[in-house]
Amino acid sequence: MERSVFKFEMSLTARPILASVLIILCASCQANHTHDLKTSSKKYLLDKDMSQFKNVYDYGTAEYENNILALSATGNWFYLTKNKYKNFIFYADVKMPDVSEYSNAGIIFRAQVAETDKGKVAIGYQAEVDPSARKWSGGLYDQGRRQWLYPVHKERSFPDEKFEKNFLPPWSEAQANAYNHLQWNQYRIEARGSEIKIFVNDILTTHVLDTTDAEGYIGLQHHGSKKLIETGSTDNIVQYRNVYIEALD
Repeated sequence: MERSVFKFEMSLTARPILASVLIILCASCQANHTHDLKTSSKKYLLDKDMSQFKNVYDYGTAEYENNILALSATGNWFYLTKNKYKNFIFYADVKMPDVSEYSNAGIIFRAQVAETDKGKVAIGYQAEVDPSARKWSGGLYDQGRRQWLYPVHKERSFPDEKFEKNFLPPWSEAQANAYNHLQWNQYRIEARGSEIKIFVNDILTTHVLDTTDAEGYIGLQHHGSKKLIETGSTDNIVQYRNVYIEALD
């Protein structure tokens, strides 16, 4: 079979015109890209100076290197944002350590800072990171107040009239297995008015209506290391990366 070959030859006079058109198109694309960056409401919260965060506790350390934030602490600790947020979508990847001692973490949001006899502490909604056999990662815990809001704990769930509705059935295998231990897990928290959604690796794990807090800080948690207390060092390090906030106000 004879194959037809088409060859396009450009005249010398046409080449400068095409080059000018390409330059204009490239400039337009660059301008549009720059505009998109400037108008985007999605903000990256990590930097080497940790300028977006503060520590209200007397303990806990945060180290940022190679775009990863590593947290360690002797006790239950939340590393809080300096700014408060109301309606938002929050993104973070979290990776738990491979340790034999107890390890636990989470993301507190719409948090308040309370004064106690032991100093300042964060209270508020918390998206749980639970590597235990219970597998409640992505559940909703109310730190310092009502404890487990979803799923329901037999002994530690105290919802009140402000907990208006849960949209999901009892904790399922799909929710329990959304989290992958020792791997990077993507958390997404959506807060719009009283509506709260938590996603773990794009699986909806929590969807409730609650009116307790409309605005507050966001914090990354390390639940504490007994080894750090006893030896001064620990491999119980919780890592976070790709931490973004998209304000919806």
